[in-house]
Amino acid sequence: MLVAEVLERLRIRPEGTYIDATTGTAGHAIEIAARLTTGRLVAIDRDPRALEIARERLKPYQEKVAFVHAEFSKIGEVAAELKLPPVQGVLADLGVSSLELDSPDRGFSFRWAAPLDMRMNPDTPMTADEIVNHWPERELANLLYQKAEERDSRRIARAIVRARPIRDTAHLATVVAGVRKARGRQKLQPATKTFLALRNAVNREEEELEQFLSRTPATLASEGRWIILSYHSLEDRPVKRAFQQLEREGSFRVLTRKVIVPGEEEIRMNPRARSAKMRVAEKI
Repeated sequence: MLVAEVLERLRIRPEGTYIDATTGTAGHAIEIAARLTTGRLVAIDRDPRALEIARERLKPYQEKVAFVHAEFSKIGEVAAELKLPPVQGVLADLGVSSLELDSPDRGFSFRWAAPLDMRMNPDTPMTADEIVNHWPERELANLLYQKAEERDSRRIARAIVRARPIRDTAHLATVVAGVRKARGRQKLQPATKTFLALRNAVNREEEELEQFLSRTPATLASEGRWIILSYHSLEDRPVKRAFQQLEREGSFRVLTRKVIVPGEEEIRMNPRARSAKMRVAEKI
């Protein structure tokens, strides 16, 4: 997403040190690595399958890249373990990756009858199945409202509990669609917010983002750039607030008074880009 815009704002120095905190399958990382000479790229991701693909794609630049299997909230620990100097840039592309969405066995999408998994890291103890089939109705309704702003949360939770056991993602999507109220023109699949809430809870996405936002400033050098791509308001709002707070404290300068979004051509080529928002801050 927004590769050209990311590269322009990151201002890559050939000798610099950069962290891609959510490497995925290396869409951004490969472009960063290609612009380094004596510099270094640290590629972090919690998904071991994605990291293996990134490792293969980045083979031509392997002497410049260090791969780390970790949550992006651990950025401070990773920097300390690798004895990194203050870095010139940090990038985080939030949310679920195309690899995860397009892998039926992972359970992130309602396009298939897939297991209720939704774990980005297979070592995560909780799955979506535990929430869907075992949580009390009230807790389930609260989750849908708090983690995805689902206005029909109580109705959906009641339907899920009545339909238990929910067999797979297709069964869940059908149950949700059967009770969710249609409001105006339906742009989203009815189960979109339910799946978002479950994914958020399984992977502790809000907690991970909060820790990442608090720990990253210490890893950046003066004039270092920090870029975050988000895909829905529950991701974008905390990023916006954190950047504004850092600017009020005088330690960072926000470079995106207006968020950067994909152009029509990128959205046409990749419809998943339509909700992307990019914010940039620079350490003073």
